[in-house]
Amino acid sequence: MPMTEKSVILVVDDDRAVLESTSRLLNVYGYHVLPCGNAMDALTKLQEYGVSAVLTDIMMPGVTGLQLLERIHSFNPELPVIMMTAYAEVDVAIDAIRNGAFDFLMKPYKPEYLAHTVRKALDHHRLKQIEKNYTVTLEKTVDLRTRELGGALRLVHSASKEIVERLAGVAEYRDTETGKHIKRIGLYSKRISEALKMPAEFVESITFASVLHDIGKVGIPDSILLKQGPLTPEEFDVIKTHTVIGERCSRD
Repeated sequence: MPMTEKSVILVVDDDRAVLESTSRLLNVYGYHVLPCGNAMDALTKLQEYGVSAVLTDIMMPGVTGLQLLERIHSFNPELPVIMMTAYAEVDVAIDAIRNGAFDFLMKPYKPEYLAHTVRKALDHHRLKQIEKNYTVTLEKTVDLRTRELGGALRLVHSASKEIVERLAGVAEYRDTETGKHIKRIGLYSKRISEALKMPAEFVESITFASVLHDIGKVGIPDSILLKQGPLTPEEFDVIKTHTVIGERCSRD
């Protein structure tokens, strides 16, 4: 089978007999094995191949298994590393686990236990990759949806502004003085909110909304709204209803 179809296991042991027997066993279980007699060769192969798990002896001359573990996790903290030793020393096991070892094998080990431990490590590595890929995909999706939402909000804001301007234009069309008053209120609202050091968003909103404060006058009959001269008490009562009309329009 091509290497791309097999999980690649890096085996590191200075004992040639153990290295060869372990490699043969893993080959029988269907894995592609990269055997190394020392840690430095192992680090080189880690840069060249897509390794899914590392199986390393602890007691090695030069760079030890624990030091190799530390170097591996300095550039790939998610790669599972299984430690092997022939010495049943508790402090060695504790150091290995403390440094991030995935599991611990005592030599000599049973073939089925080796297979079980390696399979667990590969499942762990695969799940980590799935989680990583999912996170990347989720981040991209969130970024895309955020940009889409931003575009939609800008479109809504633009459409709302156009509607307000058109409604203000209706009021101005019916009564030139009312139209000029609307524009003045908008400018006053902006200047006052700026003088009060209100947030820029508030300044924009109050300026935007204030131009509709008299929109209810579109519901007042022309005979009263455009009347020359003073209004009768009854006509003044009708004029005052423009606030109620405007409030009802904004609520509906």
